[in-house]
Amino acid sequence: MKRAILLVMDSVGIGELPDAAAYGDAGSNTLANIAKTVGGLQLPNLAKLGLGNIGDILSVLPNIFSQAAYGKMAEKAAGKDTTTGHWEMMGIDLPQAFPTYPKGFPPEIIKEFEQAIGRHVLGNEVASGTEIIQRLGPEHVKTGCPIVYTSADSVFQIAAHEETIPLAELYKMCEKARQILQGPHAVARVIARPFVGDAGNFVRTANRHDYSILPPAGHLLDIGKAAGLPMVGVGKISDIFAGDGITTKLVAKNNQQVWEQTFAALEEFENGLIFCNFVDFDMLYGHRNDVVGYARALEDFDAMLPQLFGLLKPEDLLIITADHGCDPTTKSTDHSREYVPLLVFIQGLKPGINLGILPNFACVSATIAEFLGLKNLPLGQSFLAKLKQDR
Repeated sequence: MKRAILLVMDSVGIGELPDAAAYGDAGSNTLANIAKTVGGLQLPNLAKLGLGNIGDILSVLPNIFSQAAYGKMAEKAAGKDTTTGHWEMMGIDLPQAFPTYPKGFPPEIIKEFEQAIGRHVLGNEVASGTEIIQRLGPEHVKTGCPIVYTSADSVFQIAAHEETIPLAELYKMCEKARQILQGPHAVARVIARPFVGDAGNFVRTANRHDYSILPPAGHLLDIGKAAGLPMVGVGKISDIFAGDGITTKLVAKNNQQVWEQTFAALEEFENGLIFCNFVDFDMLYGHRNDVVGYARALEDFDAMLPQLFGLLKPEDLLIITADHGCDPTTKSTDHSREYVPLLVFIQGLKPGINLGILPNFACVSATIAEFLGLKNLPLGQSFLAKLKQDR
């Protein structure tokens, strides 16, 4: 009855990858730059696990007797988006990056989408989601035309005021966009971005919904489900994989709800995988360049760890990591191409195990697969043997 718990701190990167400059991300270091800007981060529980051993983070001291094994992972696939990071983490090898649209979507795509929804669109540009609704929101409310925009990531985002285009209709628009965006235009995600409020004070709501492209077969979630194990997705995990391989979807729209659902899952499921995404770091703070808010969210996450550890069973495997960076101290509001931290805990672990720099995120799925007794995956190398040394 083995159980793995995988916590993804969405966008919590720990330093630029060697190719970061090619993505416009030279100098990005989400954790270190936040800590430096706010005068230090108070993360005592993550420090005990060994976070300070991975990188130089102000006030997070190294710990040679760390309770968790520690290291960092490089992303093998091109890109720096949510889907790429999570898919690679589940053992999917992406030979090429998802398409991006730095000049907006081609006219033929927009025309087909407009015909499908029976409305013209506004925008069709690269933009910050919070900025574009302030700029185009009044015209949208007046005309009923949805706002379409993208970013440095492979996304087709549709923003609409909830009183102008009801949520059900916005979601249908996204489904139609998902059907259109296939083949060479198969973006990683179509995202519904509803908002409320009045001109000059529009605010996005928590009713966001992601429509991901279906992943290729053979990833860890698929294999675990086929073996009859619970594959529990908490937060936006199910959306990222278009539901593929997920046996139970637990809805959570912010970090606090993710914690609540994680604790509920630990009470309910005795084995399998509990896979959680903590969205607030990225959605509320990284993309909005809110350094203080991001720092506070990190400290809030840290404060919840004792409660998590109180629910772990002796044979549980806990992995804490991230999917990319989103450094809020830079001018960009996009994701950043960074290493991600890796903290791994199982009871009886020898203190201070250094896992080093792992070549891809799929080392996580390879380790979980071996731990749960599942077949090997083609990408990634398990580090489970290192955890068993001298136990």
